Amino acid sequence: MAEPRTVVITGASRGLGFASAVRLHREGWRVVAAMRTPDLGLPLLRVAIGADEGDDRLIGVQLDLLDPASISAAAKAIEEAVGAPYALVHNAGISAAGMVEEADMTLWQNMFATSVLGPVALTQALLPSMRAAGEGRIILVSSAAGVRGQPGTAPYSAAKGALERWGESMGCEIAPFGLGVTVLVAGMYDTAIITDAGTIDDRDFGGPYARLHHTMNTRGRAAMKLARPPEKFTDGLLKALDDRVPFRRRGVGADASMLLAANRILPSSGMHHVSRVVLGIPRQGSMRDGAWPLTVGQRAMVFAARVLPQPVLQRLAALAAKRKGSQGD
Repeated sequence: MAEPRTVVITGASRGLGFASAVRLHREGWRVVAAMRTPDLGLPLLRVAIGADEGDDRLIGVQLDLLDPASISAAAKAIEEAVGAPYALVHNAGISAAGMVEEADMTLWQNMFATSVLGPVALTQALLPSMRAAGEGRIILVSSAAGVRGQPGTAPYSAAKGALERWGESMGCEIAPFGLGVTVLVAGMYDTAIITDAGTIDDRDFGGPYARLHHTMNTRGRAAMKLARPPEKFTDGLLKALDDRVPFRRRGVGADASMLLAANRILPSSGMHHVSRVVLGIPRQGSMRDGAWPLTVGQRAMVFAARVLPQPVLQRLAALAAKRKGSQGD
């Protein structure tokens, strides 16, 4: 039987990386699952896959992208275990919430180390053997924030944008040796990075950006109800692994594909206003001198108070209070 192709997946202990490792193993790949704590993550992967400890198609490797020594050791362990991998999937990442003024420099440094500098170092270490093999794919997992800088998450947007520019450069450099790069622009998926310690929350809901935070938080939570399970992401990854062109950018999910299309059509000013309107951010200059612009819902309430008779307003208020009380019960 032919030797199975090998894929290295970083951030394989949760979210998109975990789902990708499970799917690719089931598709017949040899999976090198790189994670910070293999002692904890690898048993969970085995259970999800249905593999035993002797399965040579599932290999755990310790990798901390903030630690140069860990990156070097991981690259050495990978080459000793499987030689040159066919594919390297850079999936590991952290997220952040907060305005530029609120985010400290440690966050910026860790964000770029995790999303750009660490992945570059690991790629540099593995490229010689992949180049010698004469085939393979490097896949960079980006997001909507890498297409357009999104408000409230500047470090994350900046790092994903840098990731994409790195991929474009590298795609040209390694193509003559038979290699290629695919950037996967992921849409909304319900991953642990959103809901647990994978997100660094620097938002100050009592500070000068409180108006923006409250509106964005409300709309963001509503949007997350539409998020797809991580397993849906793996269809896009499988397609990326079959890419043969030097460089390709793929949207994974209808929302990501629509954003990529809109970004090609609309000018920068148009995309700016799309982001502003979708997230409920007030117009330029509207918050000078401590002003607190009303949201659409608040404006509707003010309008209703002006035009509806007092008995109707009282009845609506009583119904709202009753509904709130029943939800609390």
